[in-house]
Amino acid sequence: MLLLMKKYIIVILLFIMGRNSYGQRMIYSQKGFEVNAGMLSADGINKNFYLNVAMISFGRHGNYWIWSAEYQKKAIAYMEQFIPVKSFLGDIGYSVQLLADRKKFISVNLGLTGVGGYELVNKGDSLLVDGAILRNQNQFVYGTGGRWSLETYLSDRIVLTLQGRVRILWGTDLNRFRPSSGIGLRFNF
Repeated sequence: MLLLMKKYIIVILLFIMGRNSYGQRMIYSQKGFEVNAGMLSADGINKNFYLNVAMISFGRHGNYWIWSAEYQKKAIAYMEQFIPVKSFLGDIGYSVQLLADRKKFISVNLGLTGVGGYELVNKGDSLLVDGAILRNQNQFVYGTGGRWSLETYLSDRIVLTLQGRVRILWGTDLNRFRPSSGIGLRFNF
């Protein structure tokens, strides 16, 4: 009887070890930390970029909550110089999983966020180099944003994200419609 039991345990262990095992991904209440960078326009990445850090909290079915802080730098051409515009924004939103493979290796998500922050135009100086007066002012901005992301797991805890985003901001004298694209890494814990 003991010999039969040992053979039974060995067969089960060999069966388990022979199968591929995968880590659990997108578990309910799992958290993640995400770092993103990208372009605001094609005018030059050194003048028009954003840096973003975000906390992610997974819900059911691969959906997740997003809390993020972002720094944006944009240069607006004026004659032969550029006027710097810096934005400090915060986002709170929810992302829904649209498509995913069975093992959650690749997924496509669509999110909606609320946005708020502060916009700094020309370092707060309204007088330009040529003597012109800038009418755009530093101000608080608010609005909404949409986010499309393609996410792929590099390991069970590291995720590569490709993002396309758009923001619509009010309270600004500049462009209200602000598209961007970027790449990022998420670390799930």
